[in-house]
Parts: sequence; C-alpha cells; structure tokens
Amino acid sequence: MARRKDKLKLGAFLLFTGHHVAAWPHPQAAEGTSLGDYVELARLAEAAKFDAIFFADGAAARLSNLEAASRKAHSGVYPFEPITLLSALSAVTTNIGLIATGSTSYSDPYNLARQFASLDHLSGGRAGWNLVTSSDPDAAFNFGHDTYIQHGDRYDRAEEFADVVLGLWDSWEDDAFPRDKVSGRYFDKEKLHVLNHKGQHFEVRGPLNTPRTPQGHPVVVQAGASGPGKELAARTAEAIFAAQITNAFYADVKGRLGKYGRSEDDLKILPGIFPVVGRSEAEAQEKFEQLQDLIQPEVGLGLVSALAGGFDLTAYPLDGPVPELPETNAGKSRQALVIDLARREKLTIRQLYLRIAGARGHWQVVGTPQQIADTMEERFENYGADGFNIMAPIMPGGLKDFIELVVPELRHRGLFRREYEGSTLRDNLGLKRPANRFSRHAAAAAE
Repeated sequence: MARRKDKLKLGAFLLFTGHHVAAWPHPQAAEGTSLGDYVELARLAEAAKFDAIFFADGAAARLSNLEAASRKAHSGVYPFEPITLLSALSAVTTNIGLIATGSTSYSDPYNLARQFASLDHLSGGRAGWNLVTSSDPDAAFNFGHDTYIQHGDRYDRAEEFADVVLGLWDSWEDDAFPRDKVSGRYFDKEKLHVLNHKGQHFEVRGPLNTPRTPQGHPVVVQAGASGPGKELAARTAEAIFAAQITNAFYADVKGRLGKYGRSEDDLKILPGIFPVVGRSEAEAQEKFEQLQDLIQPEVGLGLVSALAGGFDLTAYPLDGPVPELPETNAGKSRQALVIDLARREKLTIRQLYLRIAGARGHWQVVGTPQQIADTMEERFENYGADGFNIMAPIMPGGLKDFIELVVPELRHRGLFRREYEGSTLRDNLGLKRPANRFSRHAAAAAE
C-alpha cells in the first residue's frame, strides 16, 4: 500500500490535572484551576504546531456516589466553562484551533450558534463546536426535566439542533456588511437570510445577530459512535473524536458520507490516544505504574460503573466478574466497548478499572517515543485514523513528554507538520470553507 500523501492531525485534549483517574494526587500534576495553567498548555500545544486544543464539558456534577466523587478530581466539576475559557485563550494564541463541547440536549440553538460564532470572530477563524448529546441522567434535573431524555430522542433533537445552528450561521453572506460611510449603507438587505425554522423541537425565526464568521462557520466536531451518532456525524460533522480506533469504524463512517453528497476528505477521524512516554520501556512503565498505584478502589469502581452504563456495582466483589448488565440509556457505544473488553479478556471489576483508569476506553499506549510513533503511524497509514486527540496522563508533564519526545519522531518520519498551513482551523485540518447555503451563488451551483 502506498504511503498517504497527507499528514496526520493532532489535537490536545486538555483535562485539568491530567486524564488518568488518579492524576490529581500525583506530585507532578498541576491543579489546573487558574487561567495561567491553561495559557501554558495552549502555548505548549501551539509551539508544537498542534491543530487544536479541545475541552470536554458536562451539564451536571456527577455526585450519585458521593464517597467516590469526593476522592477524585473529575466528577463533572470543571474549573471553567469552556467557551469562556477559549475566548480568553484566543487572545494569547495565534494559530491553534479552539474546540469546545456544547450539548444539544440542554442548550438553546440560537444562543449556542451565537457563542461559537463569536469565538470564531474573536480568534480570527479558529473555533470548533464539539456537538454532543448529554447522557448524564443528573443533567436533566438542572434544566426543568423530571427524567432524562431517551437515547433515540436525544439524537432526534440533535439532528434538528444541528440543522438550526448551521442555518443560523448562514444568516448573513460573507459580504453582507459593506459598512459604506459614503452611501450610508451598513448592511446589504439582499444578503440577509431569515431562517424561519419550525420543527418538532424548535421554532427559531432568526436571523443570527452575528455576521458570518471567518471560517464560514466554526468546524463541527462530533463524538458519538452509536448508529445514530455515526449517521449524525456523516451528515453534519467535519471531525470525529472517538474512542473507536479500528479500520472497520473508520471505513463505516467514511462510507456513509457519499449519500449526503460529501467526500472522504470532508471528515477527519481523530481517535483519542493516552500516551505514557519514557526514554526506555522501563521508564514508561514506571511512570504508568506510579499512576496506577494511586487509584483508590472506590474511584476505580465508580469509573467502571459510569462507563458500563451508569449502573451501581457496589454490591459486587471487586475481584469477581463484571455482572450481566442491561443496555444503558446513557453512552451506548462506550458501554459496549467497556463490556466487550471485560468479556473478551475475562477481567474482574478490579482488573477492568485498572485497564480503563487512564484512557477510559480510548487507546492506551505505554512505551518509548519510537514505539508510540510506530503505533500511530500504523493506524494512520492503514486508514484507521486521520490523526489523534492526545490525552496526556498528567498535566502539564504528560503533554510536555509527548511534545518533546514523540512529536520530533513523527516529524522525522514525515508524518507531522513543521509549520502551520494557514491561519484558520479549517486551513490546518485541510477542510473546505463552506459556501453560504442561501446565497444566490450557492443556489446556482447546486442546480
């Protein structure tokens, strides 16, 4: 098979203290609670020419098991709301993309469209929206619901939500605001498009009260890997952040694009990878074991319970098998991934939490820079990924290790850029700038 001509993409998935569930008590882990912590991380990633930094988010504190929650940093309590944080980081960075998570389950499409459009303007064209549905049952109680939204209903709402947001982003054509002081014409009435959307979930008149953005619209990212999630991604997304890292997943999603009039280059698949890097195998393994030794059993059990569908497993012995569990209404693809791992390798509950404590079902690699580059190269060259979202075990040291040790190896192999290709996130991801769907030019081209 001939080598790919493109280069792999890299995102930095920034999670305070680090991605390992026991990162926070590690002596080298920063608290990650100040703006300065994130300025440091963003500048590190930008100096290394990463495509983007990425922030997850949630709509509730996850405190159902209060004892376990009180012993870990990642219980849905975040130091900052991500759009606010990225707006601040846009002022201290120049090229790196800025991607935040925004839920379609408990957000309003007009407000979300405006917030991400503003971020795109503030950053000069570097914003991305990670479109997610909210599977956390506790989130419902924060938004006037007395129960959670069913999985299928979440995706029905997400489909319509995406259509409304994308339509609002095309409220104005690129040159709709001449701001002509001589004629007195501030905007061109003919280049305004009122959405007038009326659907099952939303009625939104429009137009958006923000001009069209430098990228046309922010890059749309999606993270679902269930059947409805893959279909939504194929229709609307321009990048996927997923735990799945198989050739079958890659081929499945890319194979769905044609029916929506899209090409394979219109969507980048960037699985998460949790790299523990050492100058020798022994050093890498020692770093990993230091983190594993910090896992408290209550925290490990809580992690398995959450990822296996949100079921309470406290009645089961840690050194016994994972019990049979019904299909969840929460994250179906993640439940399947975790349960399949436990069954395939005949893991006990304790063994399972030790396996997923770092990557939470994403790809975990412990080794030398060469070994980690080997695995990334194999997956990239064999069309299992277009790049990777780097999930550093601890922050900032884990990210620094990857940048100082693995990135030079990737460049030596011709797999990763030395300079940015452009000034926008689209430029650097190799994505086309979308035409305004309502403009006369776009309508004529579609005929």
